[in-house]
Amino acid sequence: MNYATLSALKLSEFTEAADGYRSLSDSASTSKDDIDNRVAAGMRKALEGEAAGSAQGALKALSDNFHYVQTECGLISTALNGFIYDIEVAKKKLDAAVADAGAAKCTVNPDGSVSYPAGGAEVDGKVPAGGTASGLTDSSARGVGRQAANLDPNPHHRAAQECADRIAAALKEATEADEKWAPKLRALKADDDLTVSARDWVDAKSDMGGASKAAENYFGSIKHPPEEGNSEDNAQWWKDLSPQEREAYLSLHPDVVGALDGLPAEVRDEANRTLFSETRAKYQMDLDSIPAEPAKKFKTINTINGPFEVHSDEWRAWNEKYGDRKSELQGVMRGMTAIQGRFDRTGENGLPEAYLLGFDPVGKGDGKVILANGNPDTADHTGVYVPGTGSNLENIGKDLHRGDILWATSDKLAPGQKISTITWFDYDAPRSAFPGDKGDAIPEAMHDQYAEKAGPTLRGFMDGNRVAHQGESGTGTPGHTTLIGHSYGSTVIGDAAKSGTFHDGPLAADDVVAVGSPGMQADRAADLGIKHGHMWAEQGGGSDNFVTGGGKVIGLGDNWTIPTDPDFGANIMQSDAADHGAYWNGSDDGSKPSVSLKNQARVIVGDYGSVTLD
Repeated sequence: MNYATLSALKLSEFTEAADGYRSLSDSASTSKDDIDNRVAAGMRKALEGEAAGSAQGALKALSDNFHYVQTECGLISTALNGFIYDIEVAKKKLDAAVADAGAAKCTVNPDGSVSYPAGGAEVDGKVPAGGTASGLTDSSARGVGRQAANLDPNPHHRAAQECADRIAAALKEATEADEKWAPKLRALKADDDLTVSARDWVDAKSDMGGASKAAENYFGSIKHPPEEGNSEDNAQWWKDLSPQEREAYLSLHPDVVGALDGLPAEVRDEANRTLFSETRAKYQMDLDSIPAEPAKKFKTINTINGPFEVHSDEWRAWNEKYGDRKSELQGVMRGMTAIQGRFDRTGENGLPEAYLLGFDPVGKGDGKVILANGNPDTADHTGVYVPGTGSNLENIGKDLHRGDILWATSDKLAPGQKISTITWFDYDAPRSAFPGDKGDAIPEAMHDQYAEKAGPTLRGFMDGNRVAHQGESGTGTPGHTTLIGHSYGSTVIGDAAKSGTFHDGPLAADDVVAVGSPGMQADRAADLGIKHGHMWAEQGGGSDNFVTGGGKVIGLGDNWTIPTDPDFGANIMQSDAADHGAYWNGSDDGSKPSVSLKNQARVIVGDYGSVTLD
């Protein structure tokens, strides 16, 4: 499908057609039931003889015709809805890319390429010339194209190439959707006679099988995911599905597929990207539907102390109705913009492709984002970072950046090896860390209930990460995995370790790093099933002294023990973090990491001998 076709495509026409076929199917069903249950039944009561028998035969044939129309029109409606679902995702991506191109002062050409104007600082006395960027869909070619754009002194080139790549990807998705659904729709064509034969019904059964596998809303034969299954159960379920069945689930229930631990990272990413694109478009539409704030925000009132400005009646009425909802939507959009920003940063500073392993704008309260740099299923070393107090979707950009810089630093330390770093945020994090924080007299981080609820979820993810790696790496090995918890995130790790039974075994991590930890709900690392020599801890200065020292007051460590205490049994790494949030200071390309960051990266790549200890 070319750019002109997709950009001009009116999905409302397909929706109307699907609704029309569904309505015709319902009408045919009603007519069939009326013939069988009223007309034919009444005739049987009132008439008999040869004429009556002939009439009954004609009514039966008419009833069969209506039944066939009912079935085939229902299948056509199903197929159209499936097509709409697939093509709408691509259409939204195309429209968003075109809008972004316009905002960047670029022009989208009839063939989908993007022209950009001259711009940037002068080079040899001349403003860098404009040009045209053609979209690329091959990952290697796309990386080369973006690298070339980044080297161009004209900043418009980078924006144009990014938009052109997005347009090409959207057109590719649209073409694939069109090629998938066109033959299924063509198959739903009846013979040009008035007789419904046995062959027609065989074809209808075949049509039903094809439609049920392609469109999940009407499928009946596809095995559903195991209820309350573990990661191995989920992996086996996916493995047992045929390609068409997998495609049906990915198309119609991306939220289900994307949330299943144990499935391949590529599969979860595909599902969650679809969910992400739909969610982002919906939230943007909801935000756009809110009326603009009244121009007159304030009014002046006279008091005994003179004139005083207060909010106008119009603004207060608007704010009461729309203020909270707008703030909520803007917060979620900021988080999704940060996620999209990470997608768009692929290739910068060697950053690998991102894998969205989990996404939900609501999650367990604060949203859900699980994003990997590089494919963890094929990585030699994987680092999983768990953020702490105050984490939410709105501010996820900070935690995604920490994942980025962990990857860049680790990659520099292990040339030739595959590295993946994952930002894991899938829990209701406490919002306040100290008295008065966020207005809470008693900080939420004093309580273990948040970590207790999050622990099993993190354990399930770690199990799934190991199962997926064993299944997809081609080696059958789990790879080397490091679990890093910052602040309250380390408490979550402690509860994750404790949440398993004897049958479950230890946490699926080779190394555990506690950074600025207020406690891990244990006296010793061994109590958490962590092997001797593979528990690591860092502590910083400034505000970090309050948080980690607070662990001895608020009780997140058994008997007020924190991981940097000698008796806990951790390797205490040197740290130059000046405060609680400074453990990941360093250059984005990983070439100039802080001591704290470099030591974490050394653990991630298994270079234990180079870790500097206190």
